Amino acid sequence: MRVLDVRGDWQPARPAGRGRADHTAIVGCDLFVDGVAVESPGPAADLAQLYEKARNEDGAFVWLGLHEPTEAALSRVAEVFGLHPLALEDVLHREQRVKLERYEDVVFLVVRAARYVEHERVTATSEIVSTGFVRLFVGPHFVITVRQGTVMELSSLRADLSSHPATLAQGPWSVVHAILDRLVDAYVDIATAVQTDVDQTEAAVFASGTPVTIEQIYQLKRQLMKFRGAVLPLQRPLAALGGKQFADLPKEIRRYFGDVADHHNAAVEQVLAFDDVLNALLQARLAQLTVDQNNDMRKIASWAAIAALPTAVAGIYGMNFSHMPELTWRYGYPTIVLLLLVSATVLYRVLRRAGWL
Repeated sequence: MRVLDVRGDWQPARPAGRGRADHTAIVGCDLFVDGVAVESPGPAADLAQLYEKARNEDGAFVWLGLHEPTEAALSRVAEVFGLHPLALEDVLHREQRVKLERYEDVVFLVVRAARYVEHERVTATSEIVSTGFVRLFVGPHFVITVRQGTVMELSSLRADLSSHPATLAQGPWSVVHAILDRLVDAYVDIATAVQTDVDQTEAAVFASGTPVTIEQIYQLKRQLMKFRGAVLPLQRPLAALGGKQFADLPKEIRRYFGDVADHHNAAVEQVLAFDDVLNALLQARLAQLTVDQNNDMRKIASWAAIAALPTAVAGIYGMNFSHMPELTWRYGYPTIVLLLLVSATVLYRVLRRAGWL
């Protein structure tokens, strides 16, 4: 996480005229005044005009929602709201780390949303957790959400918040809190679902019958690593939002972020515990495979020992010596066969009693 306060000659662009973004990228646009949506033009929004209204009225802000905007569309939005070029570059890069940055009076936040993928059982190719990025730009009179993928939809959250004007009256940061709160709640739900997968895998490792494979455990571990990559990095941004680094935030909002951080810590602890359990299961399964291989080798060695006796006798009599009294003895052949059967039976019982067969 980086918390930057960019200083220098660069100043956010504030257009005097009107500007429109790519309407195909806009999934929600509202102008809130004292927590009440007074204008909801949606994809047909004139962003410059709407933002100008928000700047000229106390307690007003614009909530703009974008879904996978093009570079041109994002550039037009940046011109209207004065977004820093470095933050725009981060948005255009699909893979980005979770972080929190400040550019003058605009805060840029990158979070990673997650969703549990339903499945019957864990296989070597199962997708268990799906992730996607949500970027947020927060200014004094606006909040912009930029989503990638379909992991976390915000339309229902927008509807829920619209029915609670007292919450939205606290400004753009109330939207940020609601998004992070829902994000962390999703983490907790996913952790609960993954707990079931881990428990089932643990039971399968130590159960008789068809065992779980190394590939299945490793796939579960890989999916958990992807989930961990979404959950753990959010700790520092939440700590910053609830601490002194953002002392300019309203005290009540910072208290809310502290509550979200507490729930998030619980999810982090659970994810870390999963990692320890899966490491132990992986080692246990490898130990089981080693034991199985040793058992197989002992069985092979036992049967080889049983087969070695008749092979040795047959080799001796196959050397065609002239003076071998057994060759001319009437009962030589049945005696040798009986002797081989008895000795093989005795050797089999000895090896079986020793646990080799």
